[in-house]
Amino acid sequence: MENKKDINGNVIKERGKEVFLISLIVVFAIVIWGISMPDSFSSIADGLFNYLTINFGWFYLFSMSLFVIFCIWVALSKYGKIKLGKPDEEPEFSTISWFAMLFSAGMGVGLVFWGVAEPLNHFVAPLGMAGGTKAAADFALKTSFFHWGLHPWANYGVLALALAYMQFRHDKPAQISSIFIPLIGEAKARGGIGKFIDILAIFATVAGVATSLGMATLQVTSGFNFLFGVPETDTVRLLVIAVITILFMISAITGVDKGIKYLSNVNISLAGLIMLLCVIIGPTVLIFNNFTNSLGLYMSNLVRDSFKIGSEPWYGWWTIFYWAWWIAWAPFVATFIARISRGRTIREFIGGVLFAPTLASFVWFAILGTMGIETGMEVAEEAIATTETAFFVVMQNYSYGGLISIIAVVLLITFFITSADSATFVLGMLSDKGNQNPTTKRKIIWGVIQSGLAVALMLSGGLGMLQTGSIVAAFPFAFIMLFAMWAIIKSLKAEEKAEGIVDINALAGVSIEEIDNDVLETTEAAVKE
Repeated sequence: MENKKDINGNVIKERGKEVFLISLIVVFAIVIWGISMPDSFSSIADGLFNYLTINFGWFYLFSMSLFVIFCIWVALSKYGKIKLGKPDEEPEFSTISWFAMLFSAGMGVGLVFWGVAEPLNHFVAPLGMAGGTKAAADFALKTSFFHWGLHPWANYGVLALALAYMQFRHDKPAQISSIFIPLIGEAKARGGIGKFIDILAIFATVAGVATSLGMATLQVTSGFNFLFGVPETDTVRLLVIAVITILFMISAITGVDKGIKYLSNVNISLAGLIMLLCVIIGPTVLIFNNFTNSLGLYMSNLVRDSFKIGSEPWYGWWTIFYWAWWIAWAPFVATFIARISRGRTIREFIGGVLFAPTLASFVWFAILGTMGIETGMEVAEEAIATTETAFFVVMQNYSYGGLISIIAVVLLITFFITSADSATFVLGMLSDKGNQNPTTKRKIIWGVIQSGLAVALMLSGGLGMLQTGSIVAAFPFAFIMLFAMWAIIKSLKAEEKAEGIVDINALAGVSIEEIDNDVLETTEAAVKE
């Protein structure tokens, strides 16, 4: 078979098994280190994490804020009408299914895990004020909005847009390294630099998802114990992981357009049902008042909060930790979002990835946060004592709270499955030459590895340790996403220049195949200059 060449005639080295095998070795080496020498691993990981949050907290704040600015700019710019795909392509999925899938992959279990717990943590111990007060309640909801609002979704959106643009506009592999093609050329992006980036992306994905699977298992078993008295033993946890592993692997094997799509639709339906029931049985008027008040506080303080960092440990524990954690999740979530976004314009893409899920998260936290705060300080302190059961502790103080808790456990499981099957699908893509429909064998291997790591780390008490390690390892992705913005801008300008047009809307009638080489040639020439 003839080797593929880039636009300059350089041979492009294909990499599938190489990246796959190196990734496996790296993942297993780090996990074995963590399990066999937990003190050593934890000491180094914690030391590096503390160093990054203390010395580079400003960098996290600046980068995440820049992602928000960039997403809004590109959506409102003349490039907003460019389609992520061929000019005549329609979106692969309906808007509802598309939103359901990206929302399930992007937040999922975290919303159930923190929907009550985070507002109550800020209500009990707010920054710079007394807990349990009206001011503390306002601070709690506004801060929860901030941590789960525009910034994390813009973080996903920047990387996902760059990937979708290169995949569907220029038919490049679905790998993180592809976004560097406009900057360094295809041969180099497929070389050592690209391999390092793709291996780092796979590690960040495996570590982040394995950690989340383990933590979700702890919350599911805690819910079973709290609601039904099921003992929280290792046997029960292993059984939960085994059953869910089978389910998410079936979902991943059936593909995006079947298992993952259907389960994501179920997620949105169950989440909507929980919110509706909570609005009905909870303090309805107060929920609406808190939503509008917190939205106003969020918007009016957005610029200040985006760049504010103090010497208090609170910033490292919360905002900086969150920003680092969202960046750690970006390779997985962005790759999946890009995969399901073919056929949408850049403006539609930003609207769906940035604004729609942000609003949904605000509604979720306004409802559950208000219900938690309304129970008072005594219940709030009891709830945050164990994060896994915070949701259930609050719900037992309301009529039909038991029913809502049961639905929440089901939602946890379905979110659990969709997060895992999305990650399995993405890992298959990243380790299979960017194949948008990776082989079943590759997906099964990654599914088993994810669950195996979750079990090993959960039993050894190393989940938090791996979470810290994955955040440290993902620090370079902040730079990768900054380069992604540069790559998108250069590509869009080069595409416009290649056609010799001022009105980018004229691109709607241009064949991608006709302009692709011209665009990359123009981009590479601009870089050399």
